Amino acid sequence: MVATSAPGQARWSSRAAFVLAATGSAVGLGNLWRFPTEAGLNGGGAFVFFYILCVALIAAPLLLAETLIGRHGQRSTIGSAAYLARQSGASPAWSALAIVGLVANTLILTFYGVVAGWVIYFVGSTGMDLFGTMAAGQPLAGLYADSTVEEISVLMPNLFANPGLLVAMQAVFVVLTVWIVARGVKGGIEAAAVWLMPAFFFLLIGITIYAAITGDFGAALTFLFTPDFERALQPGVLSSALGQAFFSLSLGGGAMIAYGAYASRDTNMGSTSGIIALADTGVAIIAGLAIFPIVFSVGLQPDAGPTLMFQTLPAAFHAMPAGAVVGFLFFVLVLFAALTSSVSLLEISVSWVIEKFRMSRVKASVILGIIVFLVGLLSAFSFNLLAEQRPIPFIPGFENAGWFDAIDGITSKLLLPLSGLITALFIGWVADRKLVNAETGLTGGVLGAWRFLIAWLCPLAVTAILIVGMFPQLLG
Repeated sequence: MVATSAPGQARWSSRAAFVLAATGSAVGLGNLWRFPTEAGLNGGGAFVFFYILCVALIAAPLLLAETLIGRHGQRSTIGSAAYLARQSGASPAWSALAIVGLVANTLILTFYGVVAGWVIYFVGSTGMDLFGTMAAGQPLAGLYADSTVEEISVLMPNLFANPGLLVAMQAVFVVLTVWIVARGVKGGIEAAAVWLMPAFFFLLIGITIYAAITGDFGAALTFLFTPDFERALQPGVLSSALGQAFFSLSLGGGAMIAYGAYASRDTNMGSTSGIIALADTGVAIIAGLAIFPIVFSVGLQPDAGPTLMFQTLPAAFHAMPAGAVVGFLFFVLVLFAALTSSVSLLEISVSWVIEKFRMSRVKASVILGIIVFLVGLLSAFSFNLLAEQRPIPFIPGFENAGWFDAIDGITSKLLLPLSGLITALFIGWVADRKLVNAETGLTGGVLGAWRFLIAWLCPLAVTAILIVGMFPQLLG
C-alpha cells in the first residue's frame, strides 16, 4: 500500500532541514535544564550510563515509530495515526495515541512558555549587565560584578514575586512562537531551525570550550563518566534516566509524528531517526560538560536541582573571568533551544486544527497561541497570586502541587508515557507488519532488533515510567 499525501501538505525542503527541525524539537530545556538537574541529583556517572542505554534501547526505537507514522500518513498527528490504522485494517480508535499526545503537548506549552519567560528575563538582565561592563571598559568582568552572591540568588524569587513581569515575559515568548509557526513549514519552522540550530551548536561548543579552559573540567569528566555502581543499583536512578531519555526526545507528544509528516518519501526514516537521537543525546552530554566545570570551579554543588540554571550558574559566572559575556551568551543559547522546541509543540495542534476545521494557518496559530497563553497564566500565577491553590489534591503525590507542578506532573508522568505506550503497542503489535517495515528503511538484523525492542522492551519500559511516575512510593 502506498500512502497518498494529504491535500496541500507541506514538505521540508531537504533531509538536512528535516534533521535540523526535528533535532530542534528534541533539543530544548530538557537538555539544558532538566538533564544537568537530573544528573546532579542522581549521582552523575550512574545516571549518564543508564541514560545513554535507555536512549539506545527504548527512546530511539520509539522515535522511529513516531516518525514513520507521520511520514506514512502525511497528515496531522491524529490524521496520520488514524490513516495508518485504516491501512492496517485496525480500528481508527488507535489514533488515541495522537489525541493523548496532542492534549499533553498543548498543556506542556502552557507552562513551557512560563519557564521560557524566565529565560527571556535572564537574557535581558544579563544583556544589560554586559552592556554596562562594556561601557565601563571591563570586558573580562564577571556577571553582575557590582552585586553580591546574595543579591544574585534573589533574582529568581524577586521575579516570581512580580506577576506582571512574569506574564509579560511569558507573552513575549508565546508571541515569538506563534509568529514562527504562522509563517508556515518552510518560511517559519524550517527557516527558524536552519538559522537557530547552527547558532545553538556554535554557542554550545564555544561555552563548553570556555568551561574546559576556565572551569574544573577534570572534576566534571569524573562526575559525568565515572559510574558509582552502588548508586546505580538504586531504582530511582534508573527510573530518572529512563524518564529523561523518553522526554528529552519529545516522545509521546506527537511532535515527531507531526514533523515526520513533512518528510519526503525518499527519506530513510531509520537512519534519520538515529541521527536525531544521537544529536539530542550529544547535546545533553555536552551541556553537562559546559555546566558542571563552571559549577565545580567555584565550589558550588551539582545537586542544586531545578535552581541550577537560574541561581547556581549566575552565581558561578559572577566569580569567573568574562562571566558577563559568557553568562549572556549562555542564556541566549537556552532561549534558542526553548524556541525550537516550543515551535514543534504548537505545530502539533495547529496542523490538526488546519486539517479538521479548514482554517488558515495564521488564524489557527493565533487562536491556539491565545489559548496557550491564557491557560499558562495559571502556571505563572502559581508562584504568587495562586500560590496557595492545590488543583488536584485528590491524586496521590499531587496533594501539595500548585498549578505549575500539577500540569507538569500530569503531562510528564501520565499523558506522555500513556501516549508512548499506545504507540509502542500499535506499531509493535497492531499496524500492518510489511507496511511498517517498509517505512522504517531498515533491513536484516537491524530491522529484527528494532521489531523486538518496539514490541517488547518499549512497552515494558514505558509501563514502568507510568507506574513509577504516578506511584513513586513503590521505590521506597
